Amino acid sequence: MATLSLRATGPAPVGTVWRRYVEFQQWPSWSPQIRAVRTDTACIAPGVRGSVESVLGLSVAFVVEGVDHERCSWSWRVRLGPVRVRLRHDVHVRRTGTAAGTGAETRLVMRGPLLALVAYAPLAYLALRRLVRS
Repeated sequence: MATLSLRATGPAPVGTVWRRYVEFQQWPSWSPQIRAVRTDTACIAPGVRGSVESVLGLSVAFVVEGVDHERCSWSWRVRLGPVRVRLRHDVHVRRTGTAAGTGAETRLVMRGPLLALVAYAPLAYLALRRLVRS
């Protein structure tokens, strides 16, 4: 197993970024690889199961492992066939750059097979950049 971390900063307020994570219906608006999210609920919560349909037609099963609304942090596991990846997302007030103290910083830590992480990283980084934009 390997671990890979990504980070993006942008002008969107932390509350806006967190809402974009929490509400499944918003995922396709900031994650260009996602066509739809299928669950029995509207928001992330521990134990929620579902699937993400990619723009390529692949369906990736997931389960939300944990959510901490106060710390704007959540984690989940995804599975595509035999490949399993754990992801942890955190959102904080931006602390670096020319606009430190405004906007948001989001971090993603992925753990899984190295080839899967390296293949997914460019799409994940693009999604993170879109997530924190205004």
